[in-house]
Amino acid sequence: MNVRGSFLHDLEAQRTCGHLTGGMDLICAFAGARSYLLARTDLYSDRNHDFIVTSNWPFNLVRKFGASLVDSEARTSEVRRCLQAFEPTFQDIDASEDLFSDYAPRMCLIPFNAGQARMLLGLLFEKDVSLSHDRLRDVALATAYYMSHYPEIVSNNNTLSDLTVREVECLSWIGEGKTSDEIALIIGISRNTVNNYITSIMNKTGAKTRSEAVAFAVRQRII
Repeated sequence: MNVRGSFLHDLEAQRTCGHLTGGMDLICAFAGARSYLLARTDLYSDRNHDFIVTSNWPFNLVRKFGASLVDSEARTSEVRRCLQAFEPTFQDIDASEDLFSDYAPRMCLIPFNAGQARMLLGLLFEKDVSLSHDRLRDVALATAYYMSHYPEIVSNNNTLSDLTVREVECLSWIGEGKTSDEIALIIGISRNTVNNYITSIMNKTGAKTRSEAVAFAVRQRII
């Protein structure tokens, strides 16, 4: 069995056992990485949720970069998010950071979707490691597959149930290109009430624009 086949076999065994960290350790090793950080970017707007799913990064890096990385990804537009899904990018780490001497001073970031969740995988490597773009994409796909088997982590049930019938109705009309004034006339409420509903929708979905809110609703099959 080749390296890739052996990796997939072992990952499936970890999935069957339900060992989240065991699977992530395998994924990290297959990537040739030293440490991993896994986060949900769509939970960042709600500080009541812990958006870091699991990590074995050095603690000082999690504390310093965890929130800023997830915040940056959460602010990405829906279109750009689709184009960047599963594509690895690299970000330098300030040389003044207290990294172990054998860590390379940069991190690899891979955004992906798993179930109903938008996620970010951050990898740290040892110095002078040779990296393969195809291998990193395989890593992202394997992580998405692995996380999809943890519905308690990747579901959006709380967000979906929080949208009221009126909010979903407003979202549907926004998707039809209607303005706040037109929606108010159609469903028989004031323009201010419509705007209040829209503000609530933005807060609950983490969207920054009406178009993003509609894209979120379509992706989650709300409308």
